[in-house]
Amino acid sequence: MEWPLPRRGDVVPAECARLREESPIARVRTLTGDDAWLVTNYALARQVLEDGEHFSLRATAAPDVPRQYALTIPPEVVNTMGNVNSAGLHQEVLRAFGPRSGPATAEWMRDRAHELIDSMVEEGPPVDLRERFAEPYSAAMVCEVLGLPREDGRRLMAGLDLGFVTSPAVFDGCTANWDKDYAYVLRQVRAGRHSQRGLIRRLCELRDDPTRDGGALTDEMLAAVVTSLFGAGAMSTYVFLLHAVLTLVQHPETMERLREQPELMPRAVEELMRCTLSIGDGLPRIALADVRVGEVLVRAGELVLVCVEGANFDPVQFDDPERFDIDRSPNPHMSFGSGPHFCPASLISRVHAAEALTALLERLPGLRLALPADQLVWRTGNIKRVPERLHILW
Repeated sequence: MEWPLPRRGDVVPAECARLREESPIARVRTLTGDDAWLVTNYALARQVLEDGEHFSLRATAAPDVPRQYALTIPPEVVNTMGNVNSAGLHQEVLRAFGPRSGPATAEWMRDRAHELIDSMVEEGPPVDLRERFAEPYSAAMVCEVLGLPREDGRRLMAGLDLGFVTSPAVFDGCTANWDKDYAYVLRQVRAGRHSQRGLIRRLCELRDDPTRDGGALTDEMLAAVVTSLFGAGAMSTYVFLLHAVLTLVQHPETMERLREQPELMPRAVEELMRCTLSIGDGLPRIALADVRVGEVLVRAGELVLVCVEGANFDPVQFDDPERFDIDRSPNPHMSFGSGPHFCPASLISRVHAAEALTALLERLPGLRLALPADQLVWRTGNIKRVPERLHILW
C-alpha cells in the first residue's frame, strides 16, 4: 500500500477503517520507496508513542534510515523536541506556552481575534479565512509567546509552506526558507537583553545562569529551538482553525448551540481536534530494538508511522466515531501525540482555538462557505492537509 493516504481534508480516508479492521499494523511503501509499518488503531498507536525506550523520534533524522519522505529540512529541526528535553529547556517551553503564565493570555488572544474580524467586517464578504484570519491570528500568538516582533509574523508565515514540503527526494533550495528564518531568529537571540522578550529572553537567561541546567546551550541551539517552534506552532494552529470552521459550518445546529452556550466551546474544541484531519502525515518513529507491536515483530531500525486519524476514529475507543458530538466525554484523542513527545503547546492551542471560534461565531452570525465543500482545493506535497483557500460568507 502506498503512503501517504489521500489528502482531501474533509473526508476520512476509507483505508483507515479497512486497515484498522483487517491489519492494524500494516506494511506500506513511503514516498521515498522505503518500507514502513503503519499503525491505525488506538491501542497500538498509544503503545508506539508512549514507548520512548524502544521507539525514537530523533532517530528519524539519522542518515541511512527509512523515511516517509526525503529529509528536506535540516536534522536539527527533527531534533528540536529532543533538544528541549535533554538540554533542560522543557520547563521553560511549558511555561512560555502556558495560557495563564505566558504572555499570550486568553484575553490577549480574544483581542487579536476581534481586531482581525473588525477588518474583515469592514471589507465585507467574501474573504479568504486563511489569509485574513487564521494565518495572522496564529502568527501573532506564536510571535508573542516566543518573543519575536509581531509585525514580522506574516513574513515568517510566508515561507512556511516551503518548510513543510513532502518530497520523494531532496531538491535544490529545500532548506532555503529554514536558513533564512533561522538566521533571522539567531539575530534575535543575540540581541541585547533590552530587546529580548518572551521565550527567547527566558532561554537566554537559562543559558547564562550557572546554577541552572542550561550550561550546554548555545545561541545556535536556542535559535534552532525557537525557529522550529514557530514553524510547528503557527502551521498547526492555523491549519486546525481552517478545519474547525469547515466542520462547524457543516453542522449549523452545533454552531447555533455554541452561540447560545459559549461555555461549551472548550468541549467542542476537543471534539474538533479528534475528528478533523489536519495532521496529514504519520507520526514517525524508528525502532531502537526488536519489539512486538500487535501481531507484528518490528525489527530494530524499521520505520513505524502512527496514523492519528486512524486512532482518533477507532470505534473500540470512541463510540460512533464518525459522529461529530461536542458532548463526547471523555475524549482522549491523540491529536497532540502521546508519551515523551506530547505537544508542549497543547494547553495554549486549546485556548487559541476556543477564543478564535467563539469570536467568529459571535461576530459572523451567518458564517458559511462561499463555495461548496467539494470545490475546495487541497494542497498536495505538504505534511498537513491544508485547503489552499477557505472563502467564507456571513
